[in-house]
Amino acid sequence: MLVGLPKEIKDNEYRVGLTPAGVRALTDAGHKVIVERDAGAGSGFENELYERAGAKLIDSADDVWGEAEMIVKVKEPIAPEYPRMKEGLLLFTYLHLAPDPKQTEALLERKVTGVAYETITDRKGTLPLLTPMSEVAGRMAVQVGAHYLEKMQGGRGILLGGVPGVPAARVVIIGGGVVGTNAAKIAVGMGAHVTIIDNNLDRLRELDDIFLTKISTLASSAYMIHDAISQADLIIGAVLVPGAAAPKLVTRSMLKDVPNGAVIVDVAVDQGGCIETTHPTTHSNPTYYVEGVLHYCVANMPGAVPRTSTFALTNATLPYVLQLANRGLLAAIARDPGLKEGVNTYAGKLTYEAVATAQNLEYTPIDEMLGGASSTRAAGD
Repeated sequence: MLVGLPKEIKDNEYRVGLTPAGVRALTDAGHKVIVERDAGAGSGFENELYERAGAKLIDSADDVWGEAEMIVKVKEPIAPEYPRMKEGLLLFTYLHLAPDPKQTEALLERKVTGVAYETITDRKGTLPLLTPMSEVAGRMAVQVGAHYLEKMQGGRGILLGGVPGVPAARVVIIGGGVVGTNAAKIAVGMGAHVTIIDNNLDRLRELDDIFLTKISTLASSAYMIHDAISQADLIIGAVLVPGAAAPKLVTRSMLKDVPNGAVIVDVAVDQGGCIETTHPTTHSNPTYYVEGVLHYCVANMPGAVPRTSTFALTNATLPYVLQLANRGLLAAIARDPGLKEGVNTYAGKLTYEAVATAQNLEYTPIDEMLGGASSTRAAGD
């Protein structure tokens, strides 16, 4: 298979979809890899490293997209990349389609096979390709929040860990999954008072066992969320419904009771955010205020630490890249039901139900398509 590696063009996105080691694994398996020149520069991988691994360097992004049978990326394609997509192309990347109808429309119109990192599952039912970036984003959320709590950054002027005689900052984390757990580790380590809110009591018990008396846990309800954030200095949105739009658990009216200069870091922004007032921002323009509360909603947070993030991501994605390249899509998903869960679009049809539900579009199960069935149904029927 001819695999293409384009340079990411999202604002301040320095990650890359394959390391030179990944290219070497593909070429050793008999595949051809073309790499856009400087694709890995932001993560510290020089062009010569890719050439040494067996890749061919290409100057034009159009040529990489045009020649490749499979494109491996990090972030979802954005508007300038839509015209580069061709019918039958296998696109393997984060897609986050639920809150992005324009991207969905482009993939469907161009009949691209979109395999999304974030909806692939493993035998335990977890999300192996979302986990590494959730770990990075969760840990980053606290250091970003601590930074923006500084007065000159627009925050309340509070030191996260406090000092003797002065209380530490109050951190409320909404969601106890991978993001929330990693955020709690850093916040606890920095000496903050940490509260985690989740709707899964078993998960709260696990977190209580992990952190012992170092955190507080609350069962999720609108009342408890409102009460907790009204006393918070830093609020971290860490809610995930796989493949679907995140529920809006913090409403605008709740923010009226949050202290002025408090900070929100909504890590769920890729899926639309779990704060009603969230909208995506960029590393170039990362923050805004609503109701006196500073919002940080950068949709590619791990892109700020690209070397760490690229290694963490490609450690998880490379085995799937090899599966797809070695076997082709149909044989690969027949062999691995978890990989099949990653297929969001195929041959002009939307094949992931949560996305169809979020956008009120027609949903066609991938099994029906592969079995030759022609029936479709509206999401939510």
